[in-house]
Amino acid sequence: MSVRQSLLAILDQGPCYGYQLRAEFDRRTGSTWPLNVGQIYNTLDRLERDGLVEKGDVDEHGHVYWEITDAGAAEVRDWLASPVQRAQGTRDELAIKLAVAATLPGVDVADIIQTQRRSSLAQLQELNRAKYAGANPDGPEELAWSLVVDSMIFSAEAEVRWLDHSEQRLALHPHRAMALELSTAKPKRGRPALRQAQGPVAEPVEAPEKAR
Repeated sequence: MSVRQSLLAILDQGPCYGYQLRAEFDRRTGSTWPLNVGQIYNTLDRLERDGLVEKGDVDEHGHVYWEITDAGAAEVRDWLASPVQRAQGTRDELAIKLAVAATLPGVDVADIIQTQRRSSLAQLQELNRAKYAGANPDGPEELAWSLVVDSMIFSAEAEVRWLDHSEQRLALHPHRAMALELSTAKPKRGRPALRQAQGPVAEPVEAPEKAR
């Protein structure tokens, strides 16, 4: 989730000071992604450096109002019109944990999955029981909150399904046939090339023989 673009989009509605920006962000996300004021001001400083916002008026309480620039408004339009690009590979801690555990001799991965499933199901039940705590249950803030919570529910459901799938796949190797010992090969410098998951890899094309 981009805090940078979200704050810019709020400023596109009108000038705000730091604490006001945090409150507006909370209103629009149901407080499901809490931001501290330091993070708000660090982001504003970077946005100012990039020419996307600028300092405006100061009120009688000393609040500095930040205003969006034309370049900032253009970035908001581009952000709203563009799909979210998922990074290649995964940084999901659970997926990495299971992948590593599945290759370790003597580790009961089924037990790890069972423990995680109980936790994931408990989180899913808590999310399904969650109720909007705001003053207006039929207003736009409730709608924004429910959209975020629904996304969390779908993610938790997908995690449980993935755990079931992983358990079935690992059951095909009951004798830990996939366990890896430490390799004796000397690794080369640099990172290995990332495998692509878009489709089958094309066969290499042999270069034509040179005419003799």
